[in-house]
Amino acid sequence: MHDTGTVIQPAPAPEREEQRTEQAEEQNSRHARRFGLPIATCLVMGNIIGGGIFLLPASVAPFGTISLVAFGVLTAGAIALALVFGRLARRDPRTGGPYVYAREAFGDFAGFLAAWSYWATTWVSNAALAVAAVGYLDVLTPVNDHKWTACLAALVLQLLPALANLAGTRYVGAVQLIATVLKFLPLLLVAVGGLFFFDSDNLGPFRASGDSPVGAVSAASAILLFSYLGIESAAVSAGEVRDPRRNVGRATILGTLGAALVYLLGTLAVFGTVAHDKLVNSTAPFSDAVDAMFGGSWGGTAVALAALVSMVGALNGWTLLSAQTPYAAAKDGLFPSAFGKKRRGVPTAGVLVTVVLASLLTVYNYTAGSGGVFESLVLITTFTATVPYLLATAAQIYFLVSGQGERVDRGRLARDGVLAGVAFGFSMWLVAGSGYAAVYQGVLFLFVGVLVYAWMAARKKRTATATV
Repeated sequence: MHDTGTVIQPAPAPEREEQRTEQAEEQNSRHARRFGLPIATCLVMGNIIGGGIFLLPASVAPFGTISLVAFGVLTAGAIALALVFGRLARRDPRTGGPYVYAREAFGDFAGFLAAWSYWATTWVSNAALAVAAVGYLDVLTPVNDHKWTACLAALVLQLLPALANLAGTRYVGAVQLIATVLKFLPLLLVAVGGLFFFDSDNLGPFRASGDSPVGAVSAASAILLFSYLGIESAAVSAGEVRDPRRNVGRATILGTLGAALVYLLGTLAVFGTVAHDKLVNSTAPFSDAVDAMFGGSWGGTAVALAALVSMVGALNGWTLLSAQTPYAAAKDGLFPSAFGKKRRGVPTAGVLVTVVLASLLTVYNYTAGSGGVFESLVLITTFTATVPYLLATAAQIYFLVSGQGERVDRGRLARDGVLAGVAFGFSMWLVAGSGYAAVYQGVLFLFVGVLVYAWMAARKKRTATATV
C-alpha cells in the first residue's frame, strides 16, 4: 500500500503503552491469536457475503441483464470505499475502524454516533441472520413445524458463534477460515460450472423492466446496494490484525474483490442456466441452477447447506465486530467501562451483551405473532450501517484538506481525494437506497443515542474533574 496521502500521527504515549500491554497479554494467552492476512481477508469476505447471495439473482432478474451493469457500478464504489478504509487504517491502525477515524477528525460526538449506530447494526443484524438461517436449516431438518422449535434453533445458531468468540480470537479465526472455504466452494462450483452449461437464450432481455437504462440501473442498484455491507470488517478489528498498517488495507481490498467476483460470476451463471421467465419467480435460484446443470432434485439440499454455513460464518464474524467498536469507545469513556475489557483477545462484555440483545429480539420475533416491528428494526439497520461509512469517508476528506497537503506528494493527494469523493458518494447512495422510512426511523434511533452520549459525556467530565 502507498502512503495515505496524510501525515501518520503516532498514538499518544499512554495509548501506545496500553496497546503494548494488551498485546503482551494476548501473546501470553494460547487462546488469543492476531489475524494474519488470510484470516483478515476471510473476515471481510465472510461478513460481506451472508445468505443474500442465494436469492440475489432472482431479486434482480426482473430488471434483465442490465443488472450486471449495476453490479459493476456498485463494485467500483465498494472498491473505492475499501481503498479509503485501507488508507485510514494505515494512518491509525487501532481497533474500532470508523469510530476511531470519526472521533479523531470531528471529536467525541461524531465518534460516538459512529460507534452507537454500528453497534446497533450488528446485534439487530445478528438476530435477522439467525432467523433467516432457520429457514435454510428447515430444508435439512424440520424445525419450522412449531415456533418454539424454530426459536430454539435460531438461539442456538447465535450462541455457537458467540461461544467461539468467547473462546478467543484463535478460535474466531479458525471458524471464519473454515466457514469461508466451505461456503465458497459450492458458490464457485455454480459460478464456474455454470460457464459449461451457459445458454444465452436463458438470459432474457437486456432491459426487462421497460425502464430507461439509467432508471433500470438505479432500480437494480437499490436492491444490490447493501450486498457490500461488511467492507469495514478488517478496519474495525485492526487491533487484532498482525501488521495492521499493511494488512488491513490489503485484506479489505482482497475481501471486497473476492466477494464481488463471487457475486458477479454466480449471478451470471444463474442467469445463463435458468430460463429468465422461471428465474423471475424463483424462490431458490441457485437450487434451480444446480438442478439445471446436474439434474435431479438435490440442488435444494446442497444450496441450503451452503447457505447455512455461510450464515453461521457471517454470525461468527459479526459477533466479533459487535464487540470491537464498543470496546474502542469504552476505552475513550464513551461507552460503559465493562465494554473495554478483553479476555483471550476478545471484548467479552460486548459479545455477551450483543448475544443477549439479539436473542431477546429473536424471541420477540417468534412470540409477537407479527414480523412488523422486527422487520422495521432490520430496515433501520440498513441506514445505521451506512452512518459510519459517511463519517469515515468525511474524516478522510478532512484529513486531506486540513492543511496537511503540502507535506505529501501532490499526485497522491489528488488520487486519495478522488477516492474519498467517490467513496463518500457511494456512502450517500447507500443512505438514499435504504428508503425514506428507514432513514426517518434510523434518525430517531440516532437521537436516542444523543441521550446516551449526554450521560456518558457527563460521567467522563465528572471523572476527569474528580482526578484533577
